[in-house]
Amino acid sequence: MSYFRTITRLTVPALATLGLVFSLATLPGCGSRSGTDAENPTALADTTKPVVVDTLALKRQAARRDSLKADSIARKNGQLPGAILPGHRIVAFYGNIRSKGMGILGREPKEQMFRKFAGVLKEWQAADPSIPVQAALHNVTITAQGTPGKDGKWRLMNSKATIEEVISWAREHNCILFLDVQPGHSTLEAELPKLEQYLKQPDIHLGIDPEFSLATMPGIRPNQRIGTLDAKDVNFTINFLARIVSENKLPPKVLTVHRFTRKMITNYKKIKLDPRVQVVMHMDGHGNPVLKKDSYRDYIEAEPVQYTGFKLFYEYDGRPAPHHIMTPKEVLTELTPKPLYIQYQ
Repeated sequence: MSYFRTITRLTVPALATLGLVFSLATLPGCGSRSGTDAENPTALADTTKPVVVDTLALKRQAARRDSLKADSIARKNGQLPGAILPGHRIVAFYGNIRSKGMGILGREPKEQMFRKFAGVLKEWQAADPSIPVQAALHNVTITAQGTPGKDGKWRLMNSKATIEEVISWAREHNCILFLDVQPGHSTLEAELPKLEQYLKQPDIHLGIDPEFSLATMPGIRPNQRIGTLDAKDVNFTINFLARIVSENKLPPKVLTVHRFTRKMITNYKKIKLDPRVQVVMHMDGHGNPVLKKDSYRDYIEAEPVQYTGFKLFYEYDGRPAPHHIMTPKEVLTELTPKPLYIQYQ
């Protein structure tokens, strides 16, 4: 545990020109949206010689071209079509559906949990009627472990069946889904490709957790020390997601980055934003409201990246009395900027 809009509408021909056409097979209330730009073969003057094609260079050129197009759209219109933020406030239940100890997602029987979630969503919508609430599940999918495992990386990925089950839970209840990564002694470069097949789907997004990133701390077991990620790791993740968005003609992905200490994210000023990825710096420490607000001010407000998030703990924020779980009204009136991503653990 940690202690711490409007969207300018573009015509289909215009989007096609920009290589950004996507389907809108919308899930009720859940923003489900769903090609790689084709490369035209180059005519060769001398067909008798073998042709060596540098596919990596071609991919880099395509990525740069797509990035420049995306950037130009964002400068002109403020954001890319289909972006969730800032036009919505995401409210998420966090945990792992196979664990009662990781959060409200998985702690209670499924239908009981979703009844509670429905009430929470109503509370947030009532607290700020000016912005629609987008429901989300946030499932820890690659989880730091207390044992090293066969490869010594101290992490374990959910089974395919578990991931598909939580996807079905989300879609049954009109939620988007975040797959969360705790790398242990592995790296994001090694772990994120395992999730690419799921991230190609328009309603699935990503979270990364520096607390459990210990590749730079040999011999340290998860939970012995708070881990760290650098701006280069966040940039790798942004580029990874941006490529998926371009190749599959998706709306922007949301990336949540957990943070409750300064050292959890180093060199934050070097994080390079891309309009295909919406970055949420998420204050996920627990404790009394005063301490939580101080952490938000020191590590989220004082070191801004793009959007902000805030976590509430059912089991830890309210103890000991008179501490309490902050209400939606308290969060929105006592935090600046008002977070657009809210997570309950």
